[in-house]
Amino acid sequence: MSTGAPIHEVAAVFTRLGLTAFGGPAAHIAAMNDELVVRRGWLSGEEFADLVGAANLIPGPNSTELAIHLGYRRAGWAGLLVAGSCFIVPAVLIVWAIAWSYVTWGARLEVQAMLQGMQPAVLAVVVQAIWRLKGSLVRTRLGQVLAALAFGGMLLGVSELVLMVGALLVALAVAVADRPTNAGPSRLALLLAPAASAPNPIALSAGAVAVAGGTASRLSGAAIFLSFAKIGSVLFGSGYVLLTFLRGEFVTRLGVLSEAQLLDAIAVGQVTPGPVFSAATFVGFLLGGHAGAAAATVGIFLPAFVAVALTAPLVSRLRESPMLSRALDAVNAVTLALMTGVVLLMARSLVLSPWSLAILGVASFLLLRTRLGALWVLSGGALAGLARLLLAGSVLTP
Repeated sequence: MSTGAPIHEVAAVFTRLGLTAFGGPAAHIAAMNDELVVRRGWLSGEEFADLVGAANLIPGPNSTELAIHLGYRRAGWAGLLVAGSCFIVPAVLIVWAIAWSYVTWGARLEVQAMLQGMQPAVLAVVVQAIWRLKGSLVRTRLGQVLAALAFGGMLLGVSELVLMVGALLVALAVAVADRPTNAGPSRLALLLAPAASAPNPIALSAGAVAVAGGTASRLSGAAIFLSFAKIGSVLFGSGYVLLTFLRGEFVTRLGVLSEAQLLDAIAVGQVTPGPVFSAATFVGFLLGGHAGAAAATVGIFLPAFVAVALTAPLVSRLRESPMLSRALDAVNAVTLALMTGVVLLMARSLVLSPWSLAILGVASFLLLRTRLGALWVLSGGALAGLARLLLAGSVLTP
């Protein structure tokens, strides 16, 4: 319920969070909890947890949707718009400027070298996310089954959208069929029981990078908006799942973006503050200049505002729905399978290089075994790429 707080207070808090919240969705949520629950007392820990759960139950960027929910809770409908916009805009403007610089100076040898070094580090960041999310996302036997089917389907070229929607429909059907009756639970209860153990992510056997640069094929502003609105409307889970959908849409289906450009986009979204989904602005700029960046930004984030606006008044009911909770468990398992599949496909499609394999291995070790965050690892990858250039003393070859 809104407290009718001054809107400038909401704007100031979420602008600062948008400028300083590095580290991905989990770090963003922790920063919001510290700022709004611990320091400011806007809501209780239990209320905050309910909003986190509500954000998880709808498609879109979780941390951005949490910011929108918090704005609504603090200042009503105006707060909903202001909190979400102020959290998103700083990151979008920074990424927009980087995209312009990338197109302008991306062909320079030293820039290409740094981007080459960052690309295997991006894969390492996604591997880290898969490893750390596997226990929390694959929690039921049904989730394991659907994850395995989705992983196989992705490797066979089935659309990510088809796999995600299919998993959701199957999970809802199983949940409906398993509703308790006087005769007791159905045989489907076994599928909804906790999984004995979550499967380990598939180890990467190879991975390397290709020289970044070149220009992406151009698309109209309307086509860019529709593609990103579609992605924003169906994407559940971590911001890293965005990599899967961007690859499926722009690399595989439309063929207008290269694997290297996609990895560069995710890297930029990761090293800048705010939502990882700001990578959409980068991709939009590559595909359509300033108009494309605007179309992609609106397209990827608009569904989040609509989804929160529709569900914010129903938070308690959403959290109490066992059917939606069970369906979400299955969909989350599928998102993990898709993330694993896209890492394997991208690693396989890039050029094999001992240097890039070394970066991938070291980056994965540092992320999994130390407290270093993605920002430092990606920066280290860029420096390693530059060091390779200096050591080679000649033009890099793939």
